Amino acid sequence: MEVLDYDIVILGSGLAGMRAALQAAIASNGKARIAVISKLHAMRSHSVSAEGGISGVLYPGEHGDSEDLHGYDTAKGGDFLGDQDAVELLVKHAPEEIKLFDHLGVPWNRDNNGKIVLRPFGGMSIPRTAFASDKTGFFMLSALYDNLLEFDNIKIFHEYLATGLVMEKGAFRAITALDMASGTMRAFVAKAGIIGTGGFARIYGFTTNAYSCTGDGAALAYNAGLPLKNMEFVQFHPTGLVPSGILITEASRGEGAYLINSKGERFMERYAKNKMELAPRDIVSRSIITEIEEGRGLTDPRFGDMNFVHLDLRHLGEEKIAERLPMVKEIALKMIGVDPAKEPLPVAPVAHFTMGGIHTDINGKVMLNDKKSTTGLWAVGECGCVSVHGANRLGSNSLSQCVIWGKMAGNAAVQLAKSGGATTELSHKTKKLIDSQEDKLNKLLDSNGSENPYDLRKALWRVMDVKVGAFRNLNSLKQARTELAKLKRLYGKIYVDDKSRVYNTNLRDTIEIGNMIDLACVVVAGAINRKESRGAHARRDYPKRDDKRWMKHTIAYKMASGGVKLSYIPVKITKWKPEERKY
Repeated sequence: MEVLDYDIVILGSGLAGMRAALQAAIASNGKARIAVISKLHAMRSHSVSAEGGISGVLYPGEHGDSEDLHGYDTAKGGDFLGDQDAVELLVKHAPEEIKLFDHLGVPWNRDNNGKIVLRPFGGMSIPRTAFASDKTGFFMLSALYDNLLEFDNIKIFHEYLATGLVMEKGAFRAITALDMASGTMRAFVAKAGIIGTGGFARIYGFTTNAYSCTGDGAALAYNAGLPLKNMEFVQFHPTGLVPSGILITEASRGEGAYLINSKGERFMERYAKNKMELAPRDIVSRSIITEIEEGRGLTDPRFGDMNFVHLDLRHLGEEKIAERLPMVKEIALKMIGVDPAKEPLPVAPVAHFTMGGIHTDINGKVMLNDKKSTTGLWAVGECGCVSVHGANRLGSNSLSQCVIWGKMAGNAAVQLAKSGGATTELSHKTKKLIDSQEDKLNKLLDSNGSENPYDLRKALWRVMDVKVGAFRNLNSLKQARTELAKLKRLYGKIYVDDKSRVYNTNLRDTIEIGNMIDLACVVVAGAINRKESRGAHARRDYPKRDDKRWMKHTIAYKMASGGVKLSYIPVKITKWKPEERKY
C-alpha cells in the first residue's frame, strides 16, 4: 500500500474539518503539512445543507442577552445532560467565530445600518442567530474552502473513502482510504489526526441527511476499540418536508411561520404556551406526533400516504420569504410543486442530528477509555461528543460547535506536530495493521455471498424509522435489537456485484452500510438501557426524567464478540442546576 506522510491528517471536509485545517495552517505559519480527506468533493460536504444560522451573543446587553443566558438556554435545551464546562466554552467563543467568518467573506444578513441581523431560534430566550438568508452553511463552507486554497501546505484529497483508523498503544498513527477515482488504497500517516466526518442520521430512512451521512468516522473509531458517547440521543427535527424528509429550516418558524393541524389550530399552545413554535425541537417534534396520533393530522395524495401537519408561511408575504427564506421556497417548488407564499407546506418530524458520537474530552481529544485520552487524535463537529448539546441540541448551536472545536483541534494538532515526541515512524506491527486494511477491502470486493447490501439497508431503515423513533418503548427497542443483530449476521454474507476498482460506488455503499448497522446497534443498546425520558430520548414506558439514576453519559465500547458494552460517567454541572423544562 502506498504510504503518504503528513504532519496532520484531517478526515472530513465539512465546517469542523475545514476550520481545523485553516487554523492548523495559520498556527503553523503555513508550514505544517496538512492532508484533508473527503469522501465527496469537499464542497459537497453536508455542512452546505445547514440553513438557519449560527448562534452567538454578538450584542451583549441587547434584549438582556449575555453569554450566561446563552449558556442557560443551551443547558436547559439539552435537558441538563450537557457538560457545562463545554457549554461555557461554546458561548464564550461563538461571537468571535461569527466575526471571523465575517472577515472571511460570509454575507451575513444586515439591517439598514450595516449591523448583523439576529433571528429567533427554538429554545433561545432572545434572537441570537446570525444568518446568511437560509444558506448559512453553504456560505460558511465556501468561505473556508476559498481561504484554504490560499495555503500551499494544505492538500485536499477529494473522493477518498476512509476504510480504517490505525492506532498503536493509544496513539494515532494513520488513516487508510480508498481513492475512488483509481481504486488505489493509500495510508495517510501523520503525527496528529482529526476526525470531522459529521453525523449518522442516515441510519434512518426518513431523514434530512444526505446519503453520505453514514457516520464513517464514528464507526472507524468504534471498530478501532475507541468509545462512543450518548449514542441513544438522536434529534428529530419537527419540519421535514413530506414525503422526502428534506429539511425545512427552523428559521421558517424563527421568521414567524405557524404550525397548523387539520382543525386549523396553532396546536403548540397546548404543549409550549410561551414559546409556541419556537420551543426546543424535541418538544415540538413530539407535539406534532401527538397531534397526528390523536387524529388531528392531515393527508394529501399529492404527497404520498404519510400523515403530516401544515407549516404555514403565507402570512410572511412573498417579499420576506424571498429575502430571508429563498431556499425554502426553492425546495418546496422543486420537490412538491408548492409555493409557500400561497399554500402551507406538509411537514413531519424527521431524523436530523446525532448528539452522540466519538467520546472526547472538553478539548475534543478522543478518549481511550473513561479516564485516559488518546495521543494525537481529535474528533470535532457532529461526529465528536464533547458533550455540549446534552440530550437535545438547540438549533444554530451546531455550527458554533463545529467551528469552535475545529479551531481548538487545529491549534492542538499543530502543537503536537511541532513537539519532539510526535513521529510518523511506524513499527512493524503498525505496518502490518495498515496492510491488513487492503486485505479486508479485497476480501469484501471478492465476496460472493447471497445477501444484497441494499436489501439490508432498506431493512435497517424500516427498523429505525418504525421502532427507534421520537417516541420509544422497551418492546419495540428489543425488537429492533433482535432485527439489527440479524442484519449484522447477514452482512457477513453480502456480495459486491461490481468487481471493478474505478469509481466502485457499489463497494463504497457496502462499506457505509456496514458502518450504519454497527452504529444503529449502539443507538439501540443505549436506548434500551436508559430507563427515563430526557431530551430526544423519550420512553413511553418511562415518561419522566430521572436525575437521580440517569444524569450520566452513556459510554459504549465494541466487544470482541461484536456486541455492545456500556458504562457511564458523570455529567459536569458548573452553573446551571437541573430544573423542569417548561416553555
